[in-house]
Amino acid sequence: MKRSSRVWAVIILFSLVSVYVGGQKQGRRPVPTGNPVLWTSPVNMSARDMIAGPGGEEYRPDLSHITFLRVETGGTNRKFRIKDGSGNEWVAKPGKEAQAETVAVRLLWAAGYKTEINYLVPVLTIPGKGTFKNVRLEARPKDIKRLDEWRWQSNPFVGTRSLQGLKVIMALMNNWDLKDVNNKILRVDRSDNGSAELDYIISDLGASFGKSSGLPFFWRITRSRNNPNDYLHQKFISEVKNGRVYFAFRAKNHGMLDSVTVDDARWTGELLSHLTPRQISDAFRAANYTPREVEMLTGSLRSRIQELLLLREGWPGRNR
Repeated sequence: MKRSSRVWAVIILFSLVSVYVGGQKQGRRPVPTGNPVLWTSPVNMSARDMIAGPGGEEYRPDLSHITFLRVETGGTNRKFRIKDGSGNEWVAKPGKEAQAETVAVRLLWAAGYKTEINYLVPVLTIPGKGTFKNVRLEARPKDIKRLDEWRWQSNPFVGTRSLQGLKVIMALMNNWDLKDVNNKILRVDRSDNGSAELDYIISDLGASFGKSSGLPFFWRITRSRNNPNDYLHQKFISEVKNGRVYFAFRAKNHGMLDSVTVDDARWTGELLSHLTPRQISDAFRAANYTPREVEMLTGSLRSRIQELLLLREGWPGRNR
């Protein structure tokens, strides 16, 4: 090979490596900076408006005019990005999970956990896409940046009571879809002092309020979501042994539930016991359940909270 050819070969190779390395660096997301927050102790919990939820009445979507923006990618459920009459953007999610997710967000928010803002719309027409029943609208505020996912087994809250309580609430609601990809970090900039808060949330809670079998090999084909009758008849706690609480359902990432202690469970039960029966019912009403379903689900959820409060060593659980 001539000297000039070798020189050009080296130059081309160097250029290709530089482009690749530069692209790799650009593709990396910077490590987020800010104060990580999962849970804050709720103030006056029994006064929280479970109909309006974390967004309150002031953020409720303006349905006077809907503009379709695009189809949202990712996940297994069909979703659409839309803009409402006030110019706010939402992710519209019709289908089986919409009602369950609306309730789950309200329960977590009332207990002090960071959540999305969502509302259930009984009937929504999206131009060019059709008319849908029971659509969950999830807010996409302009001042909140959505970052990467967080992991159940590795996060700033490992070993804390608040993270353990979150696990208990997932079991309480029978949310069996506990994949890390369903978790999200939201960066919220504080205008008062210029700092940033990193909210650790569960962004997808739609697999709640159904059932999941405790059988290791068959739980995938026996599970359900948003099925009040299944939820009513699903056993909650299998047993308490050696200070640990073992739940009667099977979830993805199930091993993390084995670390829940009796104290963790009682703490969670005590926290949720501050919700009034009316508030719990309102959470289900906000999701457009029928009066019969509201009664059924409210009774079942309250029964589970009571089970948490009464836990003791050797307690075998209770069949409903």
